[in-house]
Amino acid sequence: MRAFSRPGTYRLAGPRSTLTRPRILAPAVLALAAILLGGAALAQAANPTVQVRYDAKYGYFLTDAAGMTLYTFANDTAGKSNCNGACATAWPPLAADSASVAPLNVPGSFSVITRDDGTKQVAYDGKPLYTFRADAKVGDTAGQAFHNVWWVANLEPAIQTLETADGTMLVGPTGMALYTFAKDPSGGTACTGTCATNWPPLVGGYDPANGYAPTVAKDVKGTVGVIARQDGGMQLTLDGKALYYFRGDTAPGQATGDGLLGLWAKAMQP
Repeated sequence: MRAFSRPGTYRLAGPRSTLTRPRILAPAVLALAAILLGGAALAQAANPTVQVRYDAKYGYFLTDAAGMTLYTFANDTAGKSNCNGACATAWPPLAADSASVAPLNVPGSFSVITRDDGTKQVAYDGKPLYTFRADAKVGDTAGQAFHNVWWVANLEPAIQTLETADGTMLVGPTGMALYTFAKDPSGGTACTGTCATNWPPLVGGYDPANGYAPTVAKDVKGTVGVIARQDGGMQLTLDGKALYYFRGDTAPGQATGDGLLGLWAKAMQP
């Protein structure tokens, strides 16, 4: 497999980050950016192979160049696609003959694998990537949890660490600071509605009961969990504490929400 070698081929829209800068965005994505990014700079290549999308329910996940959701298949093995024939017709592989590199702050690695029929397919952390024919438009996620073997391709690891003057801080997959909320019960959340708009939960398309659990960086300590939110999102917890972003942060590593209202605290390594 070849590592991606062409920089700047991905786009990001979600809680503030310096990852990407959109040149042209659809109105729905633009509205989301206005709410969650607050004008933060995003970067975008002219002809991206893979993009990154933010969704309030599924968090950060990969899409193809047209913005269609990308999925992983639980029955695949590292670097090997087991979706052929009728399966590949329903779940078209993300084809690519050459390699590209993700920009800064996108974790994981991209590669190109060879399928059984000799064609090339993009893989993320060794997991082959696919679209789903039932998705009709950008933002559709009809393939999520299909037969409990197909999952949106979330950015991983979902929780990472960052060394700061105050100690080791926890950050999300794009390097943005994570927070805890004093009003949350253990293993639950009290932040919904407007609160969740200002403090977007760290969510993903996870379903641990069916084998799709989040991954974390090796140096993250504590017990990682997933709780179901009232809005349908699956939110990550660490040692029972739900994790959030803050829309006031404008760059990876910032923690401007720390101590806000005496209720919010940046998440530090236990």
